[in-house]
Amino acid sequence: CSAIDACKTSNGGCSTKAECRRTTPGNRVCVCNSGYTGDGIVCIEINPCLENNGGCDRNAECTQTGPNQAVCNCLKGYSGDGKRCTYINLCSQNNGGCSEFAICNDTELTEKTCTCKHNYIGDGFQCRGNIFQELLRDSNTSRFYFYLENLSIRDISGPGPFTLFVPRTDVLNSDPRVRDWINKGVMAQVIRYHIVGCASLLYNDLATITNITSLQGDPIHISYSQNSLVLNNKAEVILSDAVGTNGVIHIINQILVP
Repeated sequence: CSAIDACKTSNGGCSTKAECRRTTPGNRVCVCNSGYTGDGIVCIEINPCLENNGGCDRNAECTQTGPNQAVCNCLKGYSGDGKRCTYINLCSQNNGGCSEFAICNDTELTEKTCTCKHNYIGDGFQCRGNIFQELLRDSNTSRFYFYLENLSIRDISGPGPFTLFVPRTDVLNSDPRVRDWINKGVMAQVIRYHIVGCASLLYNDLATITNITSLQGDPIHISYSQNSLVLNNKAEVILSDAVGTNGVIHIINQILVP
């Protein structure tokens, strides 16, 4: 007589995911393979993600890759190895897309916000200081700023409000009259003729009036023709409504002469 091997045929009736182990002649036990659970007759693949998120961070996604095997990947907005995930502060790079003159604030519990710093105005993505500062920041108006500084015209650094009509930099650089005005000592008066005090007049405001008085003392005539604002029947407003904390800048294509 020979002992009957209960595991010889059909894995002893055990699951294909189990090991059949002989015990006594004609008997056996079924033991599920590593990564599986069950009674050996039926073995079910263990999904580690079902318990405690598979050991992943609470801000990670657990993905089963095999029997009792998984990988952890940090969710969007977080960085790390999946076991530990850290919130990526949106403000940590490039000020979160906010203006350089804004404060970026971002936490896990709130959406990112951009708030203009003290003495600046705007939506946080674009922030403007006073119009004296804004002149320097724009190449179209930086030459006008140079003349204000060089001629010690500091009116617009005050609280205002002011309205400026600024000839483009290339116009100021190319007009041959500028050198003559400088030599005659009247350039300061020409520059002050481009400034209006005690009012911050936007484009739509200007379209409703015909005359305003400059800091130099002489009036500026305003007309509206062919969908354009024209000053003294010559200079056209080509860019408008650059609003600062103490006034507004309009760019014109000619120099105004008192």
